[in-house]
Amino acid sequence: MVMYTLQYFHVRGRAQPIRILLEDQDLNWEEKVVSPETWHQGDLKKTCVFGQLPALIKSDFIIFQSNTILRYLAREHDLYGKDKQEAALIDMVNDGVEDLRSKYVKLIYQTYDEEKEQYIKNLPNDLQHFECHLSKNNAGKGFIVGDKISFADYSFLDVLLNHLVLAPSCLQDFPLLKAYVERLSARPKIKSFLECDAHKSRPINWNHKQ
Repeated sequence: MVMYTLQYFHVRGRAQPIRILLEDQDLNWEEKVVSPETWHQGDLKKTCVFGQLPALIKSDFIIFQSNTILRYLAREHDLYGKDKQEAALIDMVNDGVEDLRSKYVKLIYQTYDEEKEQYIKNLPNDLQHFECHLSKNNAGKGFIVGDKISFADYSFLDVLLNHLVLAPSCLQDFPLLKAYVERLSARPKIKSFLECDAHKSRPINWNHKQ
């Protein structure tokens, strides 16, 4: 049986969509937690291609960059759509999710105190695009693209869950997105993961702002 090792810090951060994918797909994996002390020593950082984690290790194969890891696992486990057109749409959605994640990360680590209120006020402008796109796929009753789950769903779910902590009422005007989060969060393996102590003990972000 294939064993994956996910190497990251004791934080949800960039590794969280990967964890959700691994759990939901019932894959054989373990996490190797990197302490701040180990990271700041610098030896491990020098082995990372771009000086960053997470890393995914399978035997003697190792890759870095969170979205690269998601795409690799998607190719390995049929989570990339039924054809090239669906794959392109999945990439498109994931790029949109990454844009929203980047805005969120900038807020959390750079402008939280002075811009949180305005960020939440502007958030519907971003969410409406996803609501519209979701509505065009099975009337918004399934996944973000196609008729089966893809790696973009895991990434999108993570971003939405983070925003529901930041702004608990942010989906009140987006019934399809609200139902989407509830539906994916209720998948047995995801539900079990979100309720486990290991998940709950991890802060969302390094600086504990959320």
